Amino acid sequence: MATRTDTRAPAPQASDSHDLIRVHGARVNNLKDVSVEIPKRRLTVFTGVSGSGKSSLVFSTIAAESQRMINETYSAFVQGFMPTLARPEVDVLEGLTTAIIVDQQRLGADPRSTVGTVTDANAMLRILFSRLGDPHIGPPGAYAFNVPSVRASGAITVERGNKKTVKATFNRTGGMCPRCEGRGAVSDIDLTQLYDDSKSLAEGAFTIPGWKSDSQWTVQVYAQSGFVDPDKPIRRYTKKELQDFLYGEPVKVKVNGVNLTYEGLIPKIQKSFLSKDKEAMQPHIRAFVERAVTFTTCPGCEGTRLSEGARSSKIGRISIADACAMQISDLATWVRGLDEPSVAPLLTALGRTLDSFVEIGLGYLSLDRPSGTLSGGEAQRVKMIRHLGSSLTDVTYVFDEPTIGLHPHDIQRMNGLLLRLRDKGNTVLVVEHKPETIVIADHVVDLGPGAGTAGGTVCFEGTVEGLRAGDTVTGRHFDDRAAVKETVREPTGVLEIRGASTHNLRDVDVDVPLGVLTVVTGVAGSGKSSLVHGSIPPGENVVSVDQGAIRGSRRSNPATYTGLLDPIRKAFAKANDVKPALFSANSEGACPGCNGAGVVYSDLAMMAGVASTCDECEGKRFQPAVLEYRFAGRDISEVLGMSVTEAEEFFGAGEARNPAAHRILGRLSDVGLGYLSLGQPLTTLSGGERQRLKLATHMAEKGGVYVLDEPTAGLHLADVQQLLGLLDRLVDSGKSVVVVEHHQAVMAHADWIIDLGPGAGHDGGRIVFEGTPADLVAGRSTLTGEHLAAYVGA
Repeated sequence: MATRTDTRAPAPQASDSHDLIRVHGARVNNLKDVSVEIPKRRLTVFTGVSGSGKSSLVFSTIAAESQRMINETYSAFVQGFMPTLARPEVDVLEGLTTAIIVDQQRLGADPRSTVGTVTDANAMLRILFSRLGDPHIGPPGAYAFNVPSVRASGAITVERGNKKTVKATFNRTGGMCPRCEGRGAVSDIDLTQLYDDSKSLAEGAFTIPGWKSDSQWTVQVYAQSGFVDPDKPIRRYTKKELQDFLYGEPVKVKVNGVNLTYEGLIPKIQKSFLSKDKEAMQPHIRAFVERAVTFTTCPGCEGTRLSEGARSSKIGRISIADACAMQISDLATWVRGLDEPSVAPLLTALGRTLDSFVEIGLGYLSLDRPSGTLSGGEAQRVKMIRHLGSSLTDVTYVFDEPTIGLHPHDIQRMNGLLLRLRDKGNTVLVVEHKPETIVIADHVVDLGPGAGTAGGTVCFEGTVEGLRAGDTVTGRHFDDRAAVKETVREPTGVLEIRGASTHNLRDVDVDVPLGVLTVVTGVAGSGKSSLVHGSIPPGENVVSVDQGAIRGSRRSNPATYTGLLDPIRKAFAKANDVKPALFSANSEGACPGCNGAGVVYSDLAMMAGVASTCDECEGKRFQPAVLEYRFAGRDISEVLGMSVTEAEEFFGAGEARNPAAHRILGRLSDVGLGYLSLGQPLTTLSGGERQRLKLATHMAEKGGVYVLDEPTAGLHLADVQQLLGLLDRLVDSGKSVVVVEHHQAVMAHADWIIDLGPGAGHDGGRIVFEGTPADLVAGRSTLTGEHLAAYVGA
């Protein structure tokens, strides 16, 4: 046996020197030639005020370039089917590894998308039932609510040697409920909201938004189809006419010499309105759908989405519908109790996935929960599940505020998961605001000093101790602690909630005080949103600001989203005696070269598309003739280039004084968006900026009760103080504010706290505390009380 006598250390390998991710000259969005060196196989946290450039550096530069380079390793044919990514604007990017992005993008709101389908747990359950289910009804597809049953028969020609026509039948057993087509709910349309039956079509019977009798093609198809009499009131139609009018099959008809398709009103409404995501609709269309359509649980499958056959096949006394409806922590226990050697590898894999749900703090969900109903934080943690048991090492995991939606009690568990990923030899990059997570970092990069154009530079790089001692905004506010109010406001009344039983609530009775700042808190999954959104009816007096994403294309900007552009256009039109439409880049005033986009896009198939500034308007988006018109010495493109603060001053006094525009700008300043430019595309805003933009628009609504869902999401420690000031101003103006929140600073600032728990899912759903923050701290009777007491140093 050979013995080693050379005890000298081996010469260093060249490959060992690549232990940094180097970024030089990054200029994406508001980054100003940023250069940083990020250590590999460490946990690096990126901090800074909302809008300082954290996501631009981490997601739009480092992660985007990693993904683009991986995509380029595929063949041109495969790249043609993939999203095309442009190279980020950066001089040098070295030392990149494969990036796995776990962001807060909401999961698809498709009605057939559930927690089980997103995480592949359903796929494993279907295989399990197809092997062990009794009676056996077929392959895994027979248990899938996305697979319809198909039967067909006829003659087919087999081209093999001599052609031969043979008779064939085809059967496929699917698990989809035929009544609701796997959606779990059926829609019932209120005909009185579609038309006025006392009128004829010629008299304008339709009350559907956008359906005008005189010129609209859709209406002309019905009036001139020959199936109904356009001059007869709808209530006097014969049975045959009414059947054709409401449910007629699609047929070709000729209207004014043009071939068009006629189909019944009900299928037409279902295709044109009900097949779209409700959240993506324009407000007046969404209001119509909510008014005209009621969704009820499907009577055929009782909301399980599955056919009768799929529900009849059971393991023990549990069907696949029962398994999907179970709380995941209970389902994991049930799976561990199955002792069947023939499917042992499947049970191990399924058990591991379900245990990951519990470990990550989502054991209170069920697999049949629609994925569109998950909050941003829940969606991000669901995406983490597939990475927890991964054997991959030396990859870069990129997280976007993983603590959003987490109670202080749950943040410790999330920190443990981030450290576990690092300890396996991975690089972990986290964009974060919470001190509880920043404190575990090996390396901190602080961007700022301000937001928007005032940010985009690196203010600090180093350790957490160095950040604490540094003179950056994050460093100064790192150890901020809000004190519990000594005196609280007296309520002016109460909003009674009785017998609330939405989701996991257990017949909750609670009085929500009015005229004060009320905070509803509790661990994730304890029933906070169910109580607030499910029991406080959204009516004329209630303004609800949730965490739903802002819908908007690259043509949308703060001016269009908030309605600010309307008074500005009218002011320009009045001053120059021309039409307001000229001052919209989406209408008559648009530059013909770029159609008002300001840039010209060249699609290069599987190569990254190129966006170049339009030569005709030089990025100003308007026709040269429109830019000749001025208002108080400025043209429309100069006004849209102003920041909110500048514009507020401009429209506040002098010849440009415009009270309508000034009011909207004042609300944008109130929520801390004074640095945003009016024409900045919505697609370039950060998550925190979008939420505050939404809050600013809702502040205009005439409501007595404001319901806010985690308004501190995406906010820096310094911005939280400004938000508390805004909430105080709302209450002092006579409003009632109800906030669902985990941030201890907001809890300490509350007049009244309602704490739900004690746990999540079926361990929650009860009121465990009602009272003032001081009483909660003094009693320490709940998890929230313990964490709040530790936070305020009591």
